[in-house]
Amino acid sequence: MAAARVGLLYDDRMCAHATPDGEEHPENPERLRAIWRKLSAEGVASRCVLMKAKEAEDKYIASVHSQNHIKLIRSISSKEYDSRRNMIARKFNSIYFNKGSSESAFLAAGSVIEVAQKVAAGELSSAIALVRPPGHHAEHNEAMGFCLFNNVVVAAHYLLNERTDLGVKKILIVDWDVHHGNGTQKMFYNDPRVLFFSVHRFDHGSFYPAKGEASHCFIGEGAGKGYNINVPWEHGKCGDADYIAAWDHVLLPVAETFDPDIILVSAGFDAALGDPLGGCCVTPNGYSMLLMKLLGFAQGRIVMALEGVIVLPPAKC
Repeated sequence: MAAARVGLLYDDRMCAHATPDGEEHPENPERLRAIWRKLSAEGVASRCVLMKAKEAEDKYIASVHSQNHIKLIRSISSKEYDSRRNMIARKFNSIYFNKGSSESAFLAAGSVIEVAQKVAAGELSSAIALVRPPGHHAEHNEAMGFCLFNNVVVAAHYLLNERTDLGVKKILIVDWDVHHGNGTQKMFYNDPRVLFFSVHRFDHGSFYPAKGEASHCFIGEGAGKGYNINVPWEHGKCGDADYIAAWDHVLLPVAETFDPDIILVSAGFDAALGDPLGGCCVTPNGYSMLLMKLLGFAQGRIVMALEGVIVLPPAKC
């Protein structure tokens, strides 16, 4: 049996997106650099196929986002926006912009396309794209929740609609970020080609993004009815056993019936033990078990795209 070829995409250019005045923020360049340093120090990077980012073309992002939104993100880092960039950012929910935001956003979306097509084509067994800004909160015409473009959705549309030669007809999107993937849900709510599964804190509708559509009652509509699954936690402190139960009793049986051609993971790690925003308790071993269970589907063709994570020392739950 041939050795697995695992892709690892990292590009320091995506660290140019930062708060405009250097103030502290949970979504900051250091979280990406810290991940890369750890993977390099542990010898993981040397065992992977290393990849660089490539900007997504507007036409591929336009399958997901409005022309007005694309134009704004393309232009927001230019000199003409210097005097009003912060004012525009304040119009959105939990968003900042700086002179590096435009390039980082297009690189993030393009990176997930790049790894997804290589896994779908069989050039790689699986891959992870270390990208920022994250994407799963971004909606058709709106940036929100630290997210500018919905990177995973852009890649999914690319595989389904642009690269039909790759034979991807059904995609499972698993979102294990501690926050609900509201943008991803909306964009495939009527589409039976995509099974969207999100496990997240809900807290009776009060946990970010604080929308009722994160409840278990939202299952898709029209042709997509039954292809949207939310597993909402009503409190923090959920750990390995809770997540594994959600996998074993909800996700895996449905995934077996759906039989996806590829799996895209919105891989936020803010449900991890010690994350101050997430408040949950998933351990590194827990995440590895969740991933191992997914490897039994789609011939192991899994693409992970980084979403939220705060790099902190371990803490007790």
